[in-house]
Amino acid sequence: MEEFHKVRRLPPYVFEQVNRLKASARSRGADIIDLGMGNPDLPTPKAIVDKLCEVVRDPRTHRYSSSRGIPGLRRAQAAYYQRRFGVKLNPDTQVVATLGSKEGFANMAQAITAPGDVILCPNPTYPIHAFGFIMSGGVIRSLQVEPDDGFIPAIERGVRHSIPKPLALILNYPSNPTALVASLDFYKDVVAFAKKNDIIILSDLAYSEIYFDGNPPPSVLQVPGAIDVCVEFTSMSKTFSMPGWRMGFAVGNERLISALTRVKSYLDYGAFTPIQVAAAHALNGDGADIAEVREVYLKRRDVMVDAFSRAGWTIPAPAASMFAWAPIPEPFKHLGSLEFSKLLIEHADVAVAPGIGFGEHGDDHVRIALVENEHRIRQAARNIKRFLGSSAKQPNNVVPLAAHR
Repeated sequence: MEEFHKVRRLPPYVFEQVNRLKASARSRGADIIDLGMGNPDLPTPKAIVDKLCEVVRDPRTHRYSSSRGIPGLRRAQAAYYQRRFGVKLNPDTQVVATLGSKEGFANMAQAITAPGDVILCPNPTYPIHAFGFIMSGGVIRSLQVEPDDGFIPAIERGVRHSIPKPLALILNYPSNPTALVASLDFYKDVVAFAKKNDIIILSDLAYSEIYFDGNPPPSVLQVPGAIDVCVEFTSMSKTFSMPGWRMGFAVGNERLISALTRVKSYLDYGAFTPIQVAAAHALNGDGADIAEVREVYLKRRDVMVDAFSRAGWTIPAPAASMFAWAPIPEPFKHLGSLEFSKLLIEHADVAVAPGIGFGEHGDDHVRIALVENEHRIRQAARNIKRFLGSSAKQPNNVVPLAAHR
């Protein structure tokens, strides 16, 4: 039977192949150390959970909620932007709550995309950045660039060689998966370009609070006049260890926020009200919970970089995010990221995310998530050391799983 049009536009979900292998290995009794999915393992801070429990006892909160977010939550997000970035937002017109940043991106794509619209998008990048627009009928023009001096020339080429002219540009710094961080000067150049060429900027700032070098990542909205062309998406999933709560935000340009709010009003009634109240409580806190989460990821990052290096796999230390973007070791680079990821599951009991899942330009890397404790990270390094050592001695005995089928 022929697949539906929108489904045909989506490639097989690469990560599902890895998930099936993990499940199969575990069914055989293997102790898989899962560094693949970016699923925070830290518990949500107690004060946030207590607030949820307090509010949920009130039966009035069990009714339909507000799709755009209850007023107190929108005010809390606006106050956070004022404290953290010095950006003043109107909570009534420039802030909308979303069911995580992923849903926010997908619904924004539905709100603004006409069939054939061109979107400039980094490659590699988080899949929804591209596929939210593909599902909405858009066309992706990939940018294989870093947030450096080569970025503006790259988007200039994108504009020059795209028909029709690009509608929007996706930014994601700190980046998932590459962990690259952008500077405020970089944002100034991009905003100037976008305003000159009448291009919308959609910025994913989900990892704004997970940074390690003492320099908090900036918001593109800190650039004077950026709000004329920008909307930024944030998430509470990593910042407060609340992934299952599905709470995020879109903030910025009033016209774009209005379009997103209108689409959302047809699709959802918003998050459960007690979740929204607890989220507002978290945002209005003193920041201690955020600092504790950041410190945990910093320690895990340092352990991972050191232990994996001792194991024979040198990995650049990420400056931010909860991921490391790891080059595939040279003897395995020819296999590509998916087959290398399969080998790690079969021969090292370690799961990582294949870079190809983030775009074809990511195929020489894998993404390693800092979602296991320090002991488990060291154990993963020991397993990988044995795997690398045995494959160096007997390379013909280590072959991709696909070859066994």
